[in-house]
Amino acid sequence: MSLHLYDTSARTVREFVPVESGRASIYLCGATVQAPPHIGHIRSGVNFDVLRRWMIRSGYDVTFCRNVTDIDDKIIRVAAAEGVPWFVVAERNQRAFTWAYQILGCLPPTVEPRATGHVPEMIELMERLIAAGHAYPAGGDVYFDVVSYADRYGSLSNQRLENMRAAGDTDTDSAKHDPRDFALWKGEKPGEPTWPTPWGRGRPGWHLECSAMATKYLGPTFDIHGGGVDLIFPHHENELTQSQAAGDGFARYWMHNGMLKIGAEKMSKSLGNSLLIPEVTKKVRPVELRYYLAAPHYRSAIEYSEEALAEAAAAYQRIEGFVTRAAEVIHDVDAHAPLPQAFVDALDDDLGTPQALAVVHEVVKEGNVALAQGNKEQVARLLAETQNMLDVLGLDPRSEQWRSSGDDSGLRATVDALVGVALEQRQAARARKDFAAADGIRDQLARAGIVVEDTAQGPRWELSR
Repeated sequence: MSLHLYDTSARTVREFVPVESGRASIYLCGATVQAPPHIGHIRSGVNFDVLRRWMIRSGYDVTFCRNVTDIDDKIIRVAAAEGVPWFVVAERNQRAFTWAYQILGCLPPTVEPRATGHVPEMIELMERLIAAGHAYPAGGDVYFDVVSYADRYGSLSNQRLENMRAAGDTDTDSAKHDPRDFALWKGEKPGEPTWPTPWGRGRPGWHLECSAMATKYLGPTFDIHGGGVDLIFPHHENELTQSQAAGDGFARYWMHNGMLKIGAEKMSKSLGNSLLIPEVTKKVRPVELRYYLAAPHYRSAIEYSEEALAEAAAAYQRIEGFVTRAAEVIHDVDAHAPLPQAFVDALDDDLGTPQALAVVHEVVKEGNVALAQGNKEQVARLLAETQNMLDVLGLDPRSEQWRSSGDDSGLRATVDALVGVALEQRQAARARKDFAAADGIRDQLARAGIVVEDTAQGPRWELSR
């Protein structure tokens, strides 16, 4: 089975056939940086990172473009409320997003363009639209004329033009030919940043930014456009409309991840703050949070709860435990070992991570049995399968990302040496049949947060969780 993906525009699962054989181009709507990210914001980053990793593993040369919207109404409002320039807000929050992507193991994008760096491309796109009769300047603004493209507008979101409400992207619709026309460019206002255009100074509209950046880096026709399901309308609908009206093929596949939900409770400011990435990574490790976000199917909604987060962390620890124990027996892992066919089939079927992780857990279960039986050949095969599957998912505990994610490598070596002395004393006590002393040493270690496990290869320890 080849890779098949759910295409929002076709409303069905389609076989992935790239524009150029052996290459894949992905544009992901990245952060609008008016605030630091919570886990709902970063979910798409994790989901599309898994897609990218799977495409790389499948042999594609992937170009991954993830933009930054560093100017829009929300950023301007936050800056005004704080009494700081707009770029201070944008820069501060972009750094927070970059840190969050990195700490959750997302590969850096091939290119990460900022909207404000692409005004010339936006002007060129508006000129093409005006020349084609699909856009018009009015009162310093520039609008897309949706009636001029009525036969196609609404195709992505499966809506009809006559059922759409007015576009709510300007303070007044008085300059518009039709209330449903959307802004490509917003004319100059006091206190707002502006750039010069043939139609006067102003700033870009949100939808225009992404069309200009996507086609600059991926070409007029590219493979995949991704983002959250909340972006389908109006943002992605307007991107698709203005790009195709200008003559570009634009994205051939549209992929959208589901939202993070908080039960019936609205995400209040306090609740939202508790879900900021630095706060959540105090409750679970970053790799465990990545597991939590990657485990559900990308198109499904996630119902957040502390219990579900803890369950995800425990599930990952079971995988990690096998990998750690097996690596003490098998020192050279075959990085090119074939993946289990069931795992391949799961990811080829619209990136089915729940089924893929079920395969991981089944292999881990077999691996634990092989460890207990002392079957090194079987352990070697199952460890290689496990690590290679986890590498695709960005979850391999032995990868550089997770081995170096903390700054405690030197401390770990020191603790290892000290615990080693205690374990030697425990073994000596057991050898002379002083089991009370041996149990006492084990209990002291437990009170210090050290869990000791007796294995066929001798005692091993780990920090309690």
